[in-house]
Amino acid sequence: MEKTTFGSADPISVPELVSQLVSQLGPTIVAAIAGARDRQLPGQWSIDNGTSPEPASLRRLHAAHQIWCAVAAVGGRDIARAWFLGSNPRLNEVPPYLAIRDGEFDEVRSAAGAFIEAHGD
Repeated sequence: MEKTTFGSADPISVPELVSQLVSQLGPTIVAAIAGARDRQLPGQWSIDNGTSPEPASLRRLHAAHQIWCAVAAVGGRDIARAWFLGSNPRLNEVPPYLAIRDGEFDEVRSAAGAFIEAHGD
């Protein structure tokens, strides 16, 4: 059984990371992942030389991006979006984006790994 890794091969800037997440999940979901109450903040974070998320928010965004990339690589963008937003039995029916917001990175990585194992080539 091959273990799924979630590391990023290439470094990515915060504005690019946030832009990618916003383009896939929308600003409201990205704000929720970050734990921000203002859905306009992701737009500000995605601008070069704009404001930056708090360190705890940035950790959640990095985790979400890594997991997004891994799931999308296997299932494509639409399936990855549905996976992120849908209730997940491996997370006690909590959607992965909310589990990431709550800091359950290992649990979400495990759920993503199970999805990838079940749907990979």
